[in-house]
Amino acid sequence: MTSNNGGPWGGGGNRGGDDDDRNNGGGRKPGPQGSGNIPEIDQIVRKGQEQLRVLMGGRGGGNNGPRGGGGGGGGFKFTRNTVLLGALGAFALWLFASLYSVRPEEQSVELFLGQFSEIGEPGLNFAPWPVATYTVVPVTREQTETIGAAGARGNDSGLMLTTDENVVDLDFQVVWNISDPALFLFNLRDPDATVRAVSESAMREIIAASELAPILNRDRGAIANRAEELIQQTLNEYQSGIRIIRVNLDKADPPEEVIDAFREVQAAEQERDRLERQADAYANRVLAGARGEAAQTLEQAEGYRARVVNEAQGEASRFVSILGEYEDAPEVTRRRLYIETMEQVLGDVDKIILDESVSSGGAGGQGVVPYLPLNELRRTTGAQQSEGN
Repeated sequence: MTSNNGGPWGGGGNRGGDDDDRNNGGGRKPGPQGSGNIPEIDQIVRKGQEQLRVLMGGRGGGNNGPRGGGGGGGGFKFTRNTVLLGALGAFALWLFASLYSVRPEEQSVELFLGQFSEIGEPGLNFAPWPVATYTVVPVTREQTETIGAAGARGNDSGLMLTTDENVVDLDFQVVWNISDPALFLFNLRDPDATVRAVSESAMREIIAASELAPILNRDRGAIANRAEELIQQTLNEYQSGIRIIRVNLDKADPPEEVIDAFREVQAAEQERDRLERQADAYANRVLAGARGEAAQTLEQAEGYRARVVNEAQGEASRFVSILGEYEDAPEVTRRRLYIETMEQVLGDVDKIILDESVSSGGAGGQGVVPYLPLNELRRTTGAQQSEGN
């Protein structure tokens, strides 16, 4: 009876092998699903190598593998298709390395053999690698350098000396962007440090020429504008390629160590100014009243002088005219003057006229004192004239 060395699944383990092979275990090893239906791993590898060889331009080998006889030439061979495919791949890689895109807020600086070539605009740009390289720079992005504020580098950078030998603590920001990317890349080693140093120097120059009070009160806007101009001028001299957008002067106060005393001094100065204004207003009011009274007195004196002079001139003219009349008719003029004078003297006096002959019991007298009430007659006549009008 022949023994079965194929294992518990049965079947021969070697195709055409002899008994020695079976005794040496040269048959297939049993698998979980049976070895008759699954190809060997080495056959799968050989099949893949054959397909790769055909793809690269070689000829298929046959069933005996890459070293089998009768399958054609073995190994990799350079053919026209292989060279063309390699050239296309190399060109694609070179083109991929040479093309680049620039966004709208950016610009690129292209170098040809290490020297500046041109500025790349937004969009798709071409820089043939490796002779040309490029660097993309964000030109519209606003960058800020803060000086003197809490948390900024160098907290004492905001302490500056004024022209009246006072110390002021400033917090300001310098906002900038890139105007020329080529100058920015080639002329500046540390742009942030450069902007900071130039800004601090310019602000110290402006503060050193100003007094403390205007800095704290009304001149902040003018100081910020002047600082922006001076910083931009200095950076232009450096050919930095930087544009200063604005300078924000956030705070201008005395140092913290003396701020309480300074505020007390400010309050005392404001109180002094208030009292001075009140005193000036009172002085102006009193002075204006005195000047008005003086002008009124002068006007009254001028009026009195003019009236007296005019009356004197009128009396003199009247006297001259009367003198001429008197020279022509002395008696008539004398009597007229007497009558006019008596009229002026007795015109406003209550009068009673007595007849001496009657009162002394003259002829026909009865001893009764008759009188003429001129005052009552005058009042009666005046009342009648008023009623008639």
